[in-house]
Amino acid sequence: MGPCSWTWTALLEIAATPGSVYVSDSLKDLLLRETQLRKGALALVSGRSLADLDVLFAPLRLVACGQHGLERRDVHGRVSRANISTQSLQLARTLLEQVAAAHSGLLLEDKGSALALHYRLAPELEALAYAAIVKAAEHTPDFHVQPGKCVWELKPRAVSKGTAIRDFMAEAPFAGRVPVFAGDDFTDEEGFKIVNELGGISILVGKPRDTLARFGLAGVSEVLEWMGLS
Repeated sequence: MGPCSWTWTALLEIAATPGSVYVSDSLKDLLLRETQLRKGALALVSGRSLADLDVLFAPLRLVACGQHGLERRDVHGRVSRANISTQSLQLARTLLEQVAAAHSGLLLEDKGSALALHYRLAPELEALAYAAIVKAAEHTPDFHVQPGKCVWELKPRAVSKGTAIRDFMAEAPFAGRVPVFAGDDFTDEEGFKIVNELGGISILVGKPRDTLARFGLAGVSEVLEWMGLS
């Protein structure tokens, strides 16, 4: 097996709200070391925006994919964005804002090019949240509903974490390496699919479930231990 390139989504413990996630200095130091060790071939692959990732991991500005593949920053810091019209999202946004305002515990995360309706604070509202986002999706033909951990997301059909990983692997310093991708969410399945096609190592983090991943780790702490942060 040749040198590996690493792509990660499962580095942080789940928090009650998207804004309450915490990144430790020790994790930032680890990512910096691994980036240097792999000559830049390490990327974050996230549903969050690049702007959110930069706030979370500051002062680092890592190679990363944001918004499930809608935006991608390469090793030179160049950012590319998928050419997807978001005009149809406006009505969906208004509908979901009304639902979130009417039900305590629902939280609408507006990513600009995607919408996420979180129900972690009110798990009893899962069915209501699903019905709301399915109704919102009726107005967005180029978007589809994606399940996540206590969240329903409306995201573009044309891009995914898998398309971002494929694009990374086609360019330096990732090209010619073996992709290693660890993820803990349903949105990571497209990433597992692409990594498997490229002959890489796909890792589901968390409880066993039906998955395309070929390997598994029990949780974030096991991921960090495997990476060398114990």
